[in-house]
Amino acid sequence: MEFETRAVHVGQASDPGTGATIPPIHLTTTFTQPAPGEPLAGFDYSRSGNPTRAGLEACLASLEGGQACAAFSSGLAACSAALQSLAPGDGVVASHDLYGGTFRLLDKVFGPWGLEVAFAEGAGFDAYQRAIGSLRRPRLLWIETPTNPLLDVLDIAVLSDLARKHGMLSAVDNTFATPYLQRPLELGADLAIHSTTKYAGGHSDVVSGAVIARSSELLEPIRFLQNAMGAVPGPLDCYLVQRGLKTLAVRMGRHCANAQALANALTGAKGVRRVIYPGLDSHPGHAVAARQMRAFGGMVSVELEGGAAAARRFCSRVRLFACAESLGGVESLCSHPATMTHASVPAEIRQARGIGDGIVRLSVGIENAADLIDDVKQALR
Repeated sequence: MEFETRAVHVGQASDPGTGATIPPIHLTTTFTQPAPGEPLAGFDYSRSGNPTRAGLEACLASLEGGQACAAFSSGLAACSAALQSLAPGDGVVASHDLYGGTFRLLDKVFGPWGLEVAFAEGAGFDAYQRAIGSLRRPRLLWIETPTNPLLDVLDIAVLSDLARKHGMLSAVDNTFATPYLQRPLELGADLAIHSTTKYAGGHSDVVSGAVIARSSELLEPIRFLQNAMGAVPGPLDCYLVQRGLKTLAVRMGRHCANAQALANALTGAKGVRRVIYPGLDSHPGHAVAARQMRAFGGMVSVELEGGAAAARRFCSRVRLFACAESLGGVESLCSHPATMTHASVPAEIRQARGIGDGIVRLSVGIENAADLIDDVKQALR
């Protein structure tokens, strides 16, 4: 089956008892057993497993081209499980530009816990090679592509191969691209990680996350932590994400088309210092994105002339774009990374990595493209 068909059908078999086309949501904490230690269908307690969650995990694994998936209560819970499957003293190399919550997790939680963390100083191969060389026991290469919020594009195949040569695992945060646009496991990565809060759910009404592994064996330590630590999504959350996945391909087509149109319209606009979008020929990662992605995504970042003051005015004056955290919903959102999504990153580090105070991140929704362009232009005026 092709992607669109699997999104609708995998993990969504009709209910055998009633014939209901849409499976029921299993809102139960526990499962009655005919005899002690003999659960029906393998389910005994919903922290350990739930039929609704199992359906979602099967669908996500299929869409990413992996063998197994573990769903979590948030994207950061998924990241935490992947990192905690390592041991104190292990080394992690992370992207130079990445989500502020992931930076905080590495810098404030897992660094003190015992992981040795090195951030690549740039998007190129050499930057990652140097970062790996700085670690005593390199174990995991953490890749975010496109990055958040500067939309750098990293070559997944090249970096995954680099990780293998150093005996490391590779994990790709695929939240921005989604499995519809980019499948890291098929490009050589070991793990694909998502905040399914974003495009997977797609309607800004559920918080959840997932880790998908190239092999079931790789997922075993993460699956253990899923159960042992209990950061699992509830059945209703799983249902909402699975419902969102059914329209993911349709929505991503519109997100990408609208983002491209907006990026084109803003290029050279008065008050805009630069437009950052992988679909523009001027983007330094355009060729890599064209090779490893189906399309260029629904995220556009712009740097405004006038710095923080201009960014603040812009975010306060848009009408269709809501000034809000998060991304990937059907509605358009704008955010100011320096004071919102990346406020946990110290100012000197943000500036050194190119996240200036004039950067505004746009999550381009599925509204009419002309209306979105008009909204942004009136805000700029």
